[in-house]
Amino acid sequence: MKLNRIVALSALVVVLGSCNNDDDGTTVEPARPLSEVLAEDEAKIQTYLKTHYYNYEEFENPPEDFDYKIEVMEIGEGDTDKETLLEKMVPIKVSVPSSHFLISGEETTVEHTMYFLDARPGAGEGLKVADSAFVRYSGNLIDGTVFDENNVDFPLWFDLASLQAPATSTVTGTAARGFSEGAALIKGGTPAVVNEDGTYSVDDYGVGMFIFPSGLGYYNIVRGTIPAYSPLIFKLDMYAVNQTDHDGDGIPSIDEDTDGDGYLFNDDADDDGIPDYLDAD
Repeated sequence: MKLNRIVALSALVVVLGSCNNDDDGTTVEPARPLSEVLAEDEAKIQTYLKTHYYNYEEFENPPEDFDYKIEVMEIGEGDTDKETLLEKMVPIKVSVPSSHFLISGEETTVEHTMYFLDARPGAGEGLKVADSAFVRYSGNLIDGTVFDENNVDFPLWFDLASLQAPATSTVTGTAARGFSEGAALIKGGTPAVVNEDGTYSVDDYGVGMFIFPSGLGYYNIVRGTIPAYSPLIFKLDMYAVNQTDHDGDGIPSIDEDTDGDGYLFNDDADDDGIPDYLDAD
């Protein structure tokens, strides 16, 4: 895969959704109970998984000109022999606290399930939810509406840690924790090779897809063309990864996840309201 070298060297770090400037802004509805919404989301996701498949045959036996792009299709009358997404995707459990969305009442934590497809395992390094990822991606709703994607020739750096930021946090984020969790499951490609024309090539990069309920997405937030309580689907090509130390204290950010739950915003050793991975103290 050839990529524009300038983009890589600029190390542009973006937050999911910020690259789409022509949306209608963000509005917030009063939050409903997590378990109630999760049941609705899971029903929608299960229906989708049972009625769709992807081009797995091309991934298993790639044609010479195959672009390693995941194509999802609805199962038709002539597709009875196709394996559904439900058969191909792996369920991943993630715990979500009600405080993440300022839900009033008794504090609860509800286990959510996201579904992950490793269409092509990457040959390079893996990453953690605290790291940065150099990716090409597209995001869509279950009805097929594409709400965000980046140009095929211009991958972007994402700070996965900031995507975990809850509604109570002052960190610039979008509460799309599912993107961070899903991206961390995909490995990068081999080291980049600079070409004579100034572009560079990355081979054997990871290609994956993940689907998650709204509790791992924007939940009660209406964001652009994304309605409140919307399960989200992302396809992602993982070109490169980078370990981060957000507060510059010499400790990798992932090592400041002291309880080891993969969620950085509930670790605050000195109880000063600043997550440890951002607190040099």
